[in-house]
Amino acid sequence: MTRYTHGQHPTVTDSYRWRDAENSVAYALDEMVPGRSLLDVGCGPGSVTVDLARRVAPGRVTAVDVSAEAVELARATAREAGVEGIEFLVADVHDLALPEGSFDVVHAHQVLQHVADPVRALSRMRRLAAPGGVVAVCDSDYSGMYWYPRLPELEEWMRLYQRVARRNGGEPDAGRHMLAWARRAGLEDVTYVAEVWNHSAPQDRAWWGGMWARRILESDMGRQALEEGEATREDLERISAGWKAWSEEPDGVFVVPRGAILCRV
Repeated sequence: MTRYTHGQHPTVTDSYRWRDAENSVAYALDEMVPGRSLLDVGCGPGSVTVDLARRVAPGRVTAVDVSAEAVELARATAREAGVEGIEFLVADVHDLALPEGSFDVVHAHQVLQHVADPVRALSRMRRLAAPGGVVAVCDSDYSGMYWYPRLPELEEWMRLYQRVARRNGGEPDAGRHMLAWARRAGLEDVTYVAEVWNHSAPQDRAWWGGMWARRILESDMGRQALEEGEATREDLERISAGWKAWSEEPDGVFVVPRGAILCRV
């Protein structure tokens, strides 16, 4: 696993709690049927995991994340939601020590953009899927994101994020690579799906812009940018102000393209 660019600061993990099955796994919901066993790779704080667990119940669910802190957050999310029976593990996707062929669905959301070797990760996921099962994976594509107005501070944010993420060994434009990575991992029956997150409604704009205005200053990404000379504090303050300005723009638009693959094993 590479260094996780976003880290586990509350500005990061709290924003992830917005994610659920409908807004983040729409391309694969037909596979999430009662009784199927599910492996959720990179579960984060667990909002997607819990939602999927409800859909596959009484099927067996295992959730893993490389971060012990994230796993504890996911356990707490499951407890708060009253969802029992999920097995949570701290593990690296590259070397998951689980029985091969033991899951009907192997799922990962916003994971491959952060791993050291996406092809190796997908290959391991393929081996964990049972014959006739599916591997369902989705990642965003940073270079494909678009917004209006084209504020220079947000352009600066994008350039900075790309530098920091790549320094960490990740691929921030993972969405466009998914099909190629799947083929290289030995997956043959692959369907590529393009989806988007649209953060342009007034309430979404206020949340998204406000979250990034804080995250650039407080999360691991900002700290790393300072430590490694990628940005100064003044740079981060300027970007934060740009996010605030964008969030208050009545014509503001922000769209996140996401590439997903549904692979039958």
